[in-house]
Amino acid sequence: LETGIEPHEVEVSHDGAIAVVCNYGNRKEVGNTLSVYDIKNATLIRTIDLGEHARPHGMQWITGTSKMLVTAESTNNLLVVDVEKGVVERAIGTEQPISHMVAASIDFKTAFVPSIRTGNVTIIDLQTDSIIAQVYSGKGAEGAAVSPCGKELWVTNRSDNTLTVFDTQTYELLYTLECGDFPIRIKFTPDGNKVLVSNAQSGDVAVFDANTKTLLAKIKLTVPLPEEVDDERFFAKEFQGSSIPIGLVVPHNTTAYVANTNADLVSEIDLVKLEIIRHFPTGRQPDGINFSPLMPAK
Repeated sequence: LETGIEPHEVEVSHDGAIAVVCNYGNRKEVGNTLSVYDIKNATLIRTIDLGEHARPHGMQWITGTSKMLVTAESTNNLLVVDVEKGVVERAIGTEQPISHMVAASIDFKTAFVPSIRTGNVTIIDLQTDSIIAQVYSGKGAEGAAVSPCGKELWVTNRSDNTLTVFDTQTYELLYTLECGDFPIRIKFTPDGNKVLVSNAQSGDVAVFDANTKTLLAKIKLTVPLPEEVDDERFFAKEFQGSSIPIGLVVPHNTTAYVANTNADLVSEIDLVKLEIIRHFPTGRQPDGINFSPLMPAK
């Protein structure tokens, strides 16, 4: 299926029926649209024009509604988009440059938006559309995930090679954990017992025990790489020798998938044995990844 200019992330509705892709754009052309797909029929339903709010990136569906949270880097805003109506309902300023990803509290009353440039996390009250606080996470704060129990926010700090863990009620920094090189995305298992982090530079997925905050394993992604460094591939020159794992999805407690941007493959991970099961090919430079239990009609 075709998308807009250089899609970066994909979000799936709570019932698995709809997928939304953010069209970020490239170095030459700015993107400012969302592509909305019917998963069962494998068709494009609509394209949502975000207007001035270009460079959409982080997304999270607001469970039980037709709305989703979307970050817009160009205007440093967190958007609330009505996917069914195809409109931007409102825009909330983060006051931080490169507001890249977003994670929401379990009750969707609060949103957490890291800034890659400042290392701060902006905490937004979604009931009043106001900033509650800004807390420092670390250099290159990017990936973010709220624990399934709702008590903790975990953030990846790609330039510090660390993870930080915050209390979602007090916003207190609880832990700083060492990770692999350039941690970029983070996901919990549905039961909340494990945390997975894709480390783009070291080319592995780190698996942490979410309860004890200890590292269980680093799963190396050893896959065939392009013979030549391609200037168009993200981080390919800086991270030579790495498959550059970025996008992560953990649909089950026993299974995870990671997109290898520099290898044009997705790897399936067994979270019981903590090893790779298989790899399968994708299009060029797989990045954002998500999961739906629905199968497209043939």
